Order: sequence, then C-alpha cells, then structure tokens
Amino acid sequence: MSDAGDVDVPEPSDPPGRERGSVQVLGTAHVSQASVDEVEETIEQESPDMVAVELDEGRYRQMQGGTPDDIEAEDLLSGNTVFQFLAYWMLSYVQSRLGDQFDIEPGADMRAAIDAAEENGSGVALVDRDIQITIQRFWARLSFAEKLKMVGGLALGVTDPRTLGLTFGAVAGAFLGFIFAAFIAPLFGLGDLLMLGVAEQSTLQYVGAVGGGTLVGGLVGLLFLPSLDNAGTNTGGIINGFSIRVIAGICLGLVTAVALVATETFVGPISASTFENVGTYAIRGTIGILAGLGIGVLIGGVVGIVLGMLTADVEDVDEIDIEEMTDGDVVAAMMEEFRRFSPGGAEALIDERDAYIAHNLHALSNQGYDVLAVVGAGHKAGIDQYLENPDSLPPLESITGTDSGRRFSVVKLFGYLVMTVFIGFFFLLIMAGVQDTFLLQLFAAWFLFNGIFAFTLARLAGARWTSAGVGGSVAWLTSINPLLAPGWFAGYVELKHRPVNVRDIQVLNEIVGDTERPLGEAVEEMFDVPLFRLIMIVALTNIGSLIATLLFPLVVLPWLAGPEIGGVDALFDELLRGARNTLELLWGIFS
Repeated sequence: MSDAGDVDVPEPSDPPGRERGSVQVLGTAHVSQASVDEVEETIEQESPDMVAVELDEGRYRQMQGGTPDDIEAEDLLSGNTVFQFLAYWMLSYVQSRLGDQFDIEPGADMRAAIDAAEENGSGVALVDRDIQITIQRFWARLSFAEKLKMVGGLALGVTDPRTLGLTFGAVAGAFLGFIFAAFIAPLFGLGDLLMLGVAEQSTLQYVGAVGGGTLVGGLVGLLFLPSLDNAGTNTGGIINGFSIRVIAGICLGLVTAVALVATETFVGPISASTFENVGTYAIRGTIGILAGLGIGVLIGGVVGIVLGMLTADVEDVDEIDIEEMTDGDVVAAMMEEFRRFSPGGAEALIDERDAYIAHNLHALSNQGYDVLAVVGAGHKAGIDQYLENPDSLPPLESITGTDSGRRFSVVKLFGYLVMTVFIGFFFLLIMAGVQDTFLLQLFAAWFLFNGIFAFTLARLAGARWTSAGVGGSVAWLTSINPLLAPGWFAGYVELKHRPVNVRDIQVLNEIVGDTERPLGEAVEEMFDVPLFRLIMIVALTNIGSLIATLLFPLVVLPWLAGPEIGGVDALFDELLRGARNTLELLWGIFS
C-alpha cells in the first residue's frame, strides 16, 4: 500500500548557516477552527525557517490531491494488510465524525500550516512516520479483545446497538443451536428427545429429501450467483439476481431429491440410509435452530440494550467544547483513557511517533533551522520531553520497522492445536495399520469439506470464481497451518481484478456516517466499495474454512468411519492401538 508520486513532496531549503536552530512545538486539535486560526497567526508572527507538520509523504500527497496507488496483491500475503486497513478505517472514522460535528475538515490544521508556510516563504518538513508502518505496528500491538472492540466500534457506526445485538444473537444462536441439536446432543443420549416422535424410515427419507434438496439446491444456486458487480448496483437488482438464482436452485434440488426417494432411485453414496440420516439431522437441526434463535434473540436483545446504555453519550459530541481538546489536562486525560484501552496500541500510535517526530525535529535544529512544529495536542508533551532530553530518544531503527506484535496469540495457539491434532490423528491411524483406502477417503473428505465451505462463503461475499476457487483449493492446508489463511489467497487473486486503496476509506466513512440511511441499503452500498468487498471476501473465506474444521469431526468422521471402520467407537479403538504401537516402537528403539 503506497501513494503515487503525482504530487511533489516538499524539499528542505538550504540550511540558514547558523550552528544550531530552535524548535517550537504547537499543539493543535485536528478538527478545530480555532487551531487553524492559531496556526496561521503563529506562522505569520514567528516567521520560522521551517514549518514541520505531523504528516508523512503518503498523507501529504493525498491531502494535496494526489491519487493513492492501489494496494499491492503481494502485500496481502503478509497476513494482516486487510486488518490494518480496518484499524486505519476506525481511526479515520472517529476523526471524520468529529470533523462533521464541528463542520471542519479533519487535518485542516495541517493544511493551514502548509498553506501559511508557503505564503510566508518558510520551508515545509514532513516529520511523521509512514502511516503504513504506524498502523501495522498499532494493529500488531492490539490484543484479540481490543481488535474485536475496534471492529465492533465500526459496526456500531453502521447501525444502532440494539439491532446489532439482535442480529448477532439471532445468527449465532441459530447456528450454535443447529450444531448442538444435530451433532452434540446425540453424544449425550438426547438425540431421540429432539426427533418429535418421528421414527418411520419413509418419513425420515422424505424429510431428508426436503431438507437436503433445499440445502444442496440453494447451495448450487448460490455458487452460480454472479458477482454482485454484474448483478446491478441498485438494491433491487442485487436482491432479484440473488433470489432468482437461489430459488431456482432450491426448486431444482427439491424436485430432484423427492423424485429420487419416491422412485427409490439411489445411486452410489446417495442411498436410502443417506436420506434417513439427512432427515434425522434436519429434524434435530430445525428444533435446534428454533430454540437457538429464540435464546439468541433474547440474549442479543439484552446485550443490545446494555450496549445502547453504555454508548448513549457517544453521540453527544456537541456537548464537548472542542477547543478544550488542546488543553493540557484534557489531552492528558484522553491519552490516559486510550492507554487503559490498549497500552500496546498507545505505545505504537503515540509514544513511538513522539520519538520519531522528535528525532526529525532534533535533526532539523542541528542543521540550523528555526522550526515551528505543528502537531496534534496529544503529541506535544511527549515531543517536548524528548527535545529537552535528546539522550532519552530510542534508536530510530527500533521504531521504524514492522513489528511482529505479541508473541502469544489465542488464534495462533488454536491453529497449532488443530495442526497437532490433524497430524497426530493421521499418524496414529497409520501406526494402527488402517487401510490406505480409508486414509485416502479421509483426506479427500477433508479437502472437499474445507474447500466447499471456503468457496461458498467467498462467493457469498462477492468473490470472483477464480478467487473463490483458489481460496477453496488451499483451505484444506491453511486449516492446519496457523501461519496461513485461505482468505489471503482468495484476496490475492481478487486484487488482480479489483483495485483497492485508502480512498475507499473516505467512501466508507460517508456511508457509515449517514445515520438516516437504512441498514440494508448501507450494507449494499458498502459492498460496492472495493475495500469493504475485499475485507468481506478475506474474512468469510477464513470463516468458511474455520466452520468446516470445527464441523469435520462432528459430521464427516462419523459418516466415513461407519462403513469402513465400524463406527466412531471403533475409530477411537484404532487410535488407541496406533498409540500403543507407537509407544512399543519407541520403547524398542531407545531400550
């Protein structure tokens, strides 16, 4: 992610010749008209050799009307590029909302400093760290919970807390209810209680035909749904295109499945027992969905009300005196609040930039320039402290590179556990002497199951066929490798056809900030923004693979183990035998 060089970056004028210059730091509020006026007056009065602004080259070019370059597809494979965009979007959104409240463009103080410097004949120096490095280090320092809070903050900008709570509760409740009722409850002997007394084979077959035909038919319709770009840009066009494809697929699936059961035309794995099993899952799953939906809506509603109460004062921004944002005590309180939210994030976003800016200001003064530095009020105290004690500055190289972030990650830990279980599972089966045919079937099922889920959700997000296909084809491997994710690969291919740059964030801010717009319309328009589409493609591809990984032992293993091994219990017996054989082999080697 970089910016095009279509705007010239200011070059420092020749040093004035004096042995050492001076530095004056002016703290401003980026969305304050009074700060703009103060900047202009100070530059006119002080007439400094150099006006240093809290900008990097990329943001300077963008402020001057330059066109940002598209994000490079190769950058996506670094892992966190899309999520860094999320962090950048969040920070930009907050500043944009403040600017809207006080009718002034965010960053107007910096623009005023540049214009006033040019009018005064002063040079302009860009002294801030590259925004890409700052956001990368900021994102890397956030904990998992802090990242969720940031994403949640964006979600609350799109809709109100109650709607968000109800929606999330309903979706999560229905999904978890289905999983529990269809797969987990039978393990505890509760399966028959969820069958509503239905036990006749023919009835189960027809229920399975309806449920399976609906699911498979809808899936086929979804897979053949064209990209949202091709379906039309208006709401009706997208919904109609989606509906026609999915409804047609469901009708075809229902007719085909019911016809197979009615005529008893069973081929290969599509047998009478297959439809009976599907019917059993359908009945249990329906009960689970309904129960989970009710519980989820109830819990989600309560959570939404609590979130509404906690965020009730967020919209009362106009009650704050914006000019107080440059007051030392107020700024210190704001910085302390941010540090409580994320100590690591505050270090990357504030402390390191204080040091970086102080390094550049110190270098300018050593060249003899009298410098007026225009920075956000939150940076003034830290920069002043470093300028008074230059020896306390950290080495520049320690705050300029990328940051690997926290060593411990719950997500990576989960990934390593899955990888260990996967490799150990196959190893023990091999040591138990299980037939190669079953191992090949198991691997093929893992490949297809992961691929179908990742591919389907990528298409649902609007990915192209090639992008979704690449994500689905690598999902089997990325599910057992915590350092990879199928969404990166799907996004990599998508970026070859869909340009994405930081300008998209401005468009998203306009959509999110329009509180009068209905939620459905806002989501539709957000999907038209390439950055948001890319984020959704990457996220849903990864989620699809994760769902497949979690469901595989509950859905696929029992189905495969039945005819080949003799059931799940027999499969565990084989694993135990493999463990014993491994221990005997190791004992023979080391004894």
